[in-house]
Amino acid sequence: MAKKHPNKKKFKQKLIDKYRMVVINEDTFEEKISFKITRLNVFVFGGLLSILLIGLTSVLIAFTPLKEYIPGYSSTKLKRQASDLVFKIDSLENALAVNEVYIDKVRKVLTGDVVDLEFNRDSVLETVKFDKDSMLTGASEIDSLFRIEVEREDKFSFFKEAKREVDIVFFAPITGAITQEYNINQKHFAIDVAVKTGTPVKAASDGTVIFAEWTAETGHVIILEHAKGFISIYKHNGSLHKQQGDLVKSGEVIASSGSTGELTTGPHLHFELWSDGYPVNPINFIDFE
Repeated sequence: MAKKHPNKKKFKQKLIDKYRMVVINEDTFEEKISFKITRLNVFVFGGLLSILLIGLTSVLIAFTPLKEYIPGYSSTKLKRQASDLVFKIDSLENALAVNEVYIDKVRKVLTGDVVDLEFNRDSVLETVKFDKDSMLTGASEIDSLFRIEVEREDKFSFFKEAKREVDIVFFAPITGAITQEYNINQKHFAIDVAVKTGTPVKAASDGTVIFAEWTAETGHVIILEHAKGFISIYKHNGSLHKQQGDLVKSGEVIASSGSTGELTTGPHLHFELWSDGYPVNPINFIDFE
């Protein structure tokens, strides 16, 4: 039979050996308190006390502001500021993306850099027109007279329809003879109106001035942003009367006509109208005569 290790037995015995702890009066040597303890009791009590202290400290650090005094630990205020900065950065990134798209559209408007469109408002409307002559083949003289009257009334029917569709009214920025009409094939997305130098150029509708600068090719240019996604452009002006950021009312003078810029052919107004980033024919919305 194997003998038990004497040191192991001695260690166990030391753990359970009983001791008496006595508190006495130093002067009278009177016993005040006494209790029995063992080494095992001390270890168990010390371990439980340590666990309790660790748990209590963890709770205080986790649920009270005391954690902010720990070196390297971020304060609640700092975390809140960091969170606010993250939201602000995200908002700025979104605003920057929107501005980049907006600036790109304005650049295309200024330069006329428009990719050949598979469709636009004018071409779509063109496809739904019917051939009146084919429907009136063999018509009587009365029918022919009726057709003339209908066509006369239809001269402004598209204009009325356009107003209903976009719910916005445009007025002529200037009146005069049209020297060049809107032509998609030639990438002339404007109406050129011949006028005398210095003729007042008026806002086609209520809006905000988003561009008012000089360009080498088109001279003094002013661009207005209107409701419903519309933008109106006025080029080759002799001088500008408004600045970027100004609010203008319909019919308010914004510039004076002229013949500025490398591409000018004489005193006239080059007027463009855009809707949601696409050029539209101003004649369909405005009567220039």
